[in-house]
Amino acid sequence: MKCAFKTVAALALGIAGGSVHAQDIVRHGAGSFPISSAVEIPAGKSVVYLSGSVPSVIHPDAPKDSLEAYGDTKAQTINVLESIQQQLKTLGLGLTDVVKMQVFLVGGPENGGKMDFEGFMAGYTQFFGPAAKQPVLPARSAFQIAGLAHPAWRVEIEVTAVRP
Repeated sequence: MKCAFKTVAALALGIAGGSVHAQDIVRHGAGSFPISSAVEIPAGKSVVYLSGSVPSVIHPDAPKDSLEAYGDTKAQTINVLESIQQQLKTLGLGLTDVVKMQVFLVGGPENGGKMDFEGFMAGYTQFFGPAAKQPVLPARSAFQIAGLAHPAWRVEIEVTAVRP
């Protein structure tokens, strides 16, 4: 009986010891597209939800409420992701800790009312994917919406991160 108890105890310790490795975040690939198709977050991890971030003025000499002041979709995407990167840094996190991203894109008259997904991807891939040399990818959704709080904004991004 003592031998059986020791075996069960050793197995239990082995399983518990192995669970440390099982506590890693698991990201499932989406083929060649620079997102994860799914992300698994183990119990006990701290989840951080960032509110949506919108672009700031990048050309202060342009008319205040103009698209030129904020830039096109690519420029706005870069601006917003830089802002998110800085906000994460203040929380002791980075873009590699982002597990979920929701992107809201406005289709403006400059694109015939359709969202500029190519422009978004041109900005996004500077931060995520092989071109960015940052292979840790979030699960992501992108939506075309009717509008944002400012008529020149074309991009709003919210992210969920997990503290390692």
